[in-house]
Amino acid sequence: MEVLWLAQEEVKSVMDMKSDMQVVERAFRQHGLGRVQMPPKSYLYYTAYNGDLRTMPAYLEEENITGVKIVNVHPANPARGLPTVMALIVLISPETGAPMAVMDGTYLTDIRTGAAGGIAAKYLARKDSKVIGMVGAGNQATAQLRALCEVFEPELVRVVSRTKESSEKFIREMADITPCEILYEEKIEKVCNCDILVTTTPTRKPIVKAHWIKKGTHINAIGADAIGKEELDPELLIRSKIIVDDMVQALHSGEVNVPLSKHYISENDIHAQLGEVITGLKPGRTSEDEITIFDSTGLAIEDVASAHLVYERAISKGLGRQIRMF
Repeated sequence: MEVLWLAQEEVKSVMDMKSDMQVVERAFRQHGLGRVQMPPKSYLYYTAYNGDLRTMPAYLEEENITGVKIVNVHPANPARGLPTVMALIVLISPETGAPMAVMDGTYLTDIRTGAAGGIAAKYLARKDSKVIGMVGAGNQATAQLRALCEVFEPELVRVVSRTKESSEKFIREMADITPCEILYEEKIEKVCNCDILVTTTPTRKPIVKAHWIKKGTHINAIGADAIGKEELDPELLIRSKIIVDDMVQALHSGEVNVPLSKHYISENDIHAQLGEVITGLKPGRTSEDEITIFDSTGLAIEDVASAHLVYERAISKGLGRQIRMF
């Protein structure tokens, strides 16, 4: 039996944001209809190294595709010359349980997370949104803005990050993606003056204050993906419509996890899962003045749907190496 091995460059060569947004949206739709199997991601914590390892299995029943992602988060890795996040995805045959493909999931994780943010904004942000604020300027910020540019035509992007150098790098990288003006700002408050705000930081203390956010803003809260992480002032959640990617997973590792543990909000304050909004089971934005928040934890269905797209394209182009397992 042979397994297809796909390196990162091969994954990159067949992935594009527009196509990935289509398969990820379809996965969310199936999630909203209850046609997926996806236990919450499980964690191993390496406290001595300030890192963790996560396993994320999923089965999309309607499309009959399944697999698992193994992914780490080690914030100190860049100092070692390694990415903060690295991932490996295994696609499995539902019929036999045999592995079909093993591929790099690091780049794929960036793209599918960006795709989820773009899809959320498509359903939750005001249609006339023109100004985007970016808190954080790393790889995920780049993916988020790429996805937003598939849905909107921004006129201005404001960005702030821990260093001016990282913001300037972000601006250079995005110059070919959007023709709009991209400005570096020194203060988060300035960046929050926008129509769509994207937060992609690993902070464990709120850095976006409630009184900075104007009516009608949509927020993609991306950075909080583990217990104890939070980017937004709990007061902001209290006065906003909260949409999560998956209820069970968000309760223990999303933007809502700390406010819930401190009883600032309850589960009843969470309006819906994104898939429920996409399918029309629950309403999304219902007024121009609403503040909406998408709490993204990253779902295994996004990984499996994206990996299957990569697999099909790689097969059609003859990419990768067949490795004998048995």
